[in-house]
Amino acid sequence: MISGRVKCLLVAAFSLFFTHFSAPAIAQEEHGDAAHAEANHAETKKEGFDAQEVIFGHVLNAHEFHFMDLEGENGESHPVTIPLPIIVYSPERGFTSFMSSKFEHGHAIYEGYKLEEGVIKAVNADGSTDESVKVYDLSLTRNVVQMILALVILVWIMMIVAGRYKTGQGVKTAPRGLQNLIEPVITFVRDEVAKPNLGHKYSRYLPYLLTVFFFILVNNIFGLIPGSANVTGNIAFTIVLGVISFLVITFSGNKHYWGHIFNPPVPGGIKVIMIPVEILGIFTKPVALIVRLFANMLAGHIIIICLVSLIFIFSNISTGAGWGFSPVSIAFASFIYIIEVLVAFIQAFIFTNLTAVFIGQAIEETHHGDDHHDQHVEGEKITTAAYDDAVIA
Repeated sequence: MISGRVKCLLVAAFSLFFTHFSAPAIAQEEHGDAAHAEANHAETKKEGFDAQEVIFGHVLNAHEFHFMDLEGENGESHPVTIPLPIIVYSPERGFTSFMSSKFEHGHAIYEGYKLEEGVIKAVNADGSTDESVKVYDLSLTRNVVQMILALVILVWIMMIVAGRYKTGQGVKTAPRGLQNLIEPVITFVRDEVAKPNLGHKYSRYLPYLLTVFFFILVNNIFGLIPGSANVTGNIAFTIVLGVISFLVITFSGNKHYWGHIFNPPVPGGIKVIMIPVEILGIFTKPVALIVRLFANMLAGHIIIICLVSLIFIFSNISTGAGWGFSPVSIAFASFIYIIEVLVAFIQAFIFTNLTAVFIGQAIEETHHGDDHHDQHVEGEKITTAAYDDAVIA
């Protein structure tokens, strides 16, 4: 809640700032010489700081890891990057593979292909785009590579922890090392997410909930490393997680769950309205999971990059303004960065908790004959006595 208010406040401040500084520039262009203004605009676009390019270059997927640009003695920019494998399939040309460095950051054509605005296209001999060639990009982009690295590290950590438990450490003796780090998190997900929402069936879904929680958390934390990819801020990533949760929820639904959807307990005239609403609710649940994770992680990264970019935007106005605003920009960016560390854990918890809530709704039994509830009806007053399982030590 706090981070959301801070983000809204910063977005409003940015809007006012750009509106204030853009108005004089527009007025000057209208009253100045048209040709001179056009030339200055072209020069600024070429040599000035392009905040849009920096922001989208960070949050979008790419075929390389880009860290910084170094300016050479001749004034040319030399990007510092880690190239990634390019794997392209075309029905007309077959498979082709090479490193992304062959494209020279979009300035070169290689093996009949070129990289244009992050998209690989087939070209003719004269360098023009060949629309007749269908291109399937199967490359290992930075989102894919980082996700694989995060998965490898997660599996490696869990294998170490599991191996220590097999030897009796943490069972007969106190846990140590990574066990002290992982065990409280597992216990938290079990006692605060799985048990309250799934009841006595929690153990059936606990492995999935733990996998989702740790996978999102690790990718969230990796995304906060400078120069890394924002995997969880990619809609394709959250769609896959949302679809998997949708399948788990759908196939876990019992007779009571589907009966409530196709025959809701409302008067007959209202059923005509409620049945489409209930069917729509089946699909809005995974959409809520998808959009919530994607939007929150993407917004945080954009705000941090915007704050840092303000230094260079002010520098285009005046060198002194750039240096003067640097402490303010760095302070705000550091503050948001700390919040994003907290958001990384919160979003992993929210996605996991909502998934557990939706699964719990699908497997919920009717209260009649429920062994864990005693209902006492006194006139119009209904009291329920619930008995929870003991917490496993």
